Amino acid sequence: MTEAAPVQRTGPKAAMDGSRRVRRSAPIVPPQSIAGRALILVIAIMTFLSCLTLGAVTLVRDTATAWQTEIAREATVQVKPAEGLDMEAALEDARSVSASFAGVRQASIVDRAATQRLLEPWLGPDLDIDELPVPRLIVVTIDTSSPPDFVAMRQALVETVPTAILDDHRTWVDRLVAMARTTVTFGLAALLLMLTATVLTVIFATRGAMAGNGHIIEVLHFVGAEARFIAAQFRRHFLVTGMQGAAAGGALAILVFILFSWWASRNLATPEADQATALFGSFAIGAAGYLGVGLVVLLVAGLTAITSHFTVVTFLGDLEARHTDGG
Repeated sequence: MTEAAPVQRTGPKAAMDGSRRVRRSAPIVPPQSIAGRALILVIAIMTFLSCLTLGAVTLVRDTATAWQTEIAREATVQVKPAEGLDMEAALEDARSVSASFAGVRQASIVDRAATQRLLEPWLGPDLDIDELPVPRLIVVTIDTSSPPDFVAMRQALVETVPTAILDDHRTWVDRLVAMARTTVTFGLAALLLMLTATVLTVIFATRGAMAGNGHIIEVLHFVGAEARFIAAQFRRHFLVTGMQGAAAGGALAILVFILFSWWASRNLATPEADQATALFGSFAIGAAGYLGVGLVVLLVAGLTAITSHFTVVTFLGDLEARHTDGG
């Protein structure tokens, strides 16, 4: 009894099976190449810049919100010195008038020592406020849920103390909101441009990889390999590439935010840190900021894979159209 010879299959299906065995040992897209490492570096840089932009937008938004809340909570009465004016009596009269309005929680006079400390950075530590016509301040704490009638308060203050000026900070709040919105808009526009540049870079890298392996792709495509199968090979390769670059860029951005936060906490008592803290808070982007960095990393990796997929499908469609027209 003779043993039956194995059946040898021919045709597109056999070629497909053979091409799959070849691809297990030699993938269509080489996993390591100079171009691949360069693409990882480019994606890492773009992700790093995108995360920094997102973190900066988060800092500006949070700081502006804190400023707006703090400014809206207080108003200021400024009493200017004048000839024959008893400053202490004028301050007490202005404080009483301010505190008498509904919606005012508290009105407190900024004492002489506090006024001198406010002016010390500009006029020096040996300042004697009695020698200069320095205005004095009254801080009025506002009930934000039911603010007072500032027009009536301003009129009553002028009638009682003619040199008193009420500042309800509305102008500052409006400017702050406009500045914050403009900054956030520009930041999001910059983030969109960086993501667009990343997509274009992936398109060029995918077309370069396909050009380098064009003869293999054409053979696989015309012996029966479906476009989605070939595209899946590129998608998998560029997804890994995108994840590597995006993770590196995101990790570096997180490190930068941690270092800035550490620097701010180590230099709390210095004038530089006071100014930076006043402008940007504690440089801590918070849980929402770190979550945003993670989302940017996933977004960049996903865009890399999706872009490569559609680039390959488009290329194969054009290849099929040229073959049909030429055939």
